[in-house]
Amino acid sequence: MDIQAYMQTLGREARAASRLLASASSEAKNAALTAMAAAIRERRAELLAANARDLEEARAAGLEPALIDRLTLGEKGVEAMAAGLEQIAALPDPVGEITDVKRRPSGIQVGKMRVPLGVIGIIYEARPNVTADAAALCLKSGNAAVLRGGKEALHSNQAIAACVRAGLAAAGLPETAVQVLETTDRAAVGHLITMPEFVDVIVPRGGKGLIERISREARVPVIKHLDGNCHVYIDDAADPAKVVPIVENAKTQRYGTCNTAESLLVARPVAGRFLPEIGRMLAAKGVEMRACPDSLALLREAGIAADRLAAASEQDWSEEYLAPIIAVKLVEGIDEAIAHINTYSSGHTEAIVTENYTRAMRFLREVDSASVMVNASTRFADGFEYGLGAEIGISTDKIHARGPVGLEGLTSQKWIVFGNGETRR
Repeated sequence: MDIQAYMQTLGREARAASRLLASASSEAKNAALTAMAAAIRERRAELLAANARDLEEARAAGLEPALIDRLTLGEKGVEAMAAGLEQIAALPDPVGEITDVKRRPSGIQVGKMRVPLGVIGIIYEARPNVTADAAALCLKSGNAAVLRGGKEALHSNQAIAACVRAGLAAAGLPETAVQVLETTDRAAVGHLITMPEFVDVIVPRGGKGLIERISREARVPVIKHLDGNCHVYIDDAADPAKVVPIVENAKTQRYGTCNTAESLLVARPVAGRFLPEIGRMLAAKGVEMRACPDSLALLREAGIAADRLAAASEQDWSEEYLAPIIAVKLVEGIDEAIAHINTYSSGHTEAIVTENYTRAMRFLREVDSASVMVNASTRFADGFEYGLGAEIGISTDKIHARGPVGLEGLTSQKWIVFGNGETRR
């Protein structure tokens, strides 16, 4: 395959399709999404067979457990994809929305209209459900999409792509509105991120190495986050009934996600009360605790097995493990907690457990991350949980989009003016 020619053709087709999508009705886009969901359910057996083939090859290649977890679809995963498409169809269409209209002294009315970005290139690893989510969000927001999944999910992605094309065709929309690359050649990524004439924005989803490469080499804007070092801070005004369940869920529900807690901070005045119980729970779940000297001493006194404990290094405070490992540190109180988070966090998601309203509001204001939570698990930092239907990714950037990027994050705004014959003096 001539990769350059292939990517140029794909880019031209995406650009042409984006112009048609920009003017497509909400009814047509929703019909396509509904038809995609139906196709996914109808082809459930094909999707699971394709995913099983990917999983077999991934295990043979020795992929890490976290990647295997991300790659696995299962019956629930297939249904979740279909349901996600229907949920996005039910969301309000952001395209064409007019806001902030104000009359100026000259007589003109000035406002803003929400419009698609154009063509969105999405590069991701392992998770085949991203193919459906990305296709749906781009379509509903009036954008054409060029999707490049990881080689480990090639069969799953192509099976999902067939369902997407079927949905587009059923609604009378161009099948080139969503294109899933059929090659795993890395050179295709190099072309995709350097085609500003065809691509308006790149969204990378994957490991830190992939995202660093995309950010370094791209010639089009990038919406990204590099990693997810998320914190849970247990304040000395925490409700005892909330402490262990929140830590347990934030850390152990899934290890391979970017909103999983990787660091635990505990206020020193309540460490003796809460940390032994937290430690026993984490040890029972097979989690290794890399702890500061004082927390390590408390955990040892609580009888935590030595193979579940280790002394934390400086690197541990900024690490994204994506594994059953958590960094643990005692802090004097909320001042030190906020300072520690703002120093070591990746800016993704942080949570405080407290019943003190003043401290909760300080935490919300002063912690500089894309999502900040009070008395809730960091695992809620997700487009679906936030009511976005799904997400294209998480952004820790501060310009254009921050946090889970849904429909609104895939649009821009242009200024519009209503006049009645006014002329400028």
